[in-house]
Amino acid sequence: MGMIKNLFALIGLLVVMGAAAIYVKYNKEFQEFDPEAGKMFMEFAQATMSTKNVAEASIWKVPVAEDLTWEDVEETMKFVANEHNMSNVGELPLYKDIEAKSGEKYRFVKIYLFCNSLIAAKMLDYSDAYSAYLPCRITLIEDQQGRLWLTALNMDMMIYGGKPLPPDLKEEALLVKDYILDIMNRGATGEF
Repeated sequence: MGMIKNLFALIGLLVVMGAAAIYVKYNKEFQEFDPEAGKMFMEFAQATMSTKNVAEASIWKVPVAEDLTWEDVEETMKFVANEHNMSNVGELPLYKDIEAKSGEKYRFVKIYLFCNSLIAAKMLDYSDAYSAYLPCRITLIEDQQGRLWLTALNMDMMIYGGKPLPPDLKEEALLVKDYILDIMNRGATGEF
């Protein structure tokens, strides 16, 4: 038992020393990051460790109420998106393409593309890299057990993951984040 305690103490010491070394080496660079970056990176690292899956750690995932159909969810999401001036700029019924190519029925998977193009233009003017995040995608997916879920890319890395966005752009990015989460949460409950 004493050997195990000593081993854990040694591991703890090495972790603290490693963190201190990273702090000393990168402190100047970290000071240029958004003040929320450390918290965001820590949450991402914890989610990655618990899920053992980077893709799973980088998304928001909301269960759909079991009494709702995909049509109910879709109708609610479109209503809420319109309420927030988020245009429905496309829909990709992926399950249909899989069925057409495989010749077999596939579980429901449809991707909805929402965008406020005026905010998108400001993000693109700031950095062309943001084009990879556009438009905001929400996927309605039936899992292997037949349960519906809504998923979307967690926007926190885009918002907090580097040097601070200009204040007005950050405010609009946070607004889009709130809108996407509202679309997902209300879509999952059918709340108009």
